Amino acid sequence: MSTATVSVDEFQALEQKVLRAVEIIKQEREARAKAEAEINALREQLEFQTLVAQEAQSAVNTLSKDRDNVRQRVEKMLQQMDELV
Repeated sequence: MSTATVSVDEFQALEQKVLRAVEIIKQEREARAKAEAEINALREQLEFQTLVAQEAQSAVNTLSKDRDNVRQRVEKMLQQMDELV
């Protein structure tokens, strides 16, 4: 019968490799969780900025309409004044 024997040094080296692999996996999981949290925060920030931009665009549209209305009223008043002269 042949049995594979592992020396103490080989077993300790293997144990160190396993422990190192576990540490690397732990670090990678933490980095992934941090990256996912950052992505979620950036998504929320993007949604907020999108809403702000939409509100700003709406305000610009309203102001443009108001400006056009004022321009038309002024033109109409100028026209009326020209008719008086």
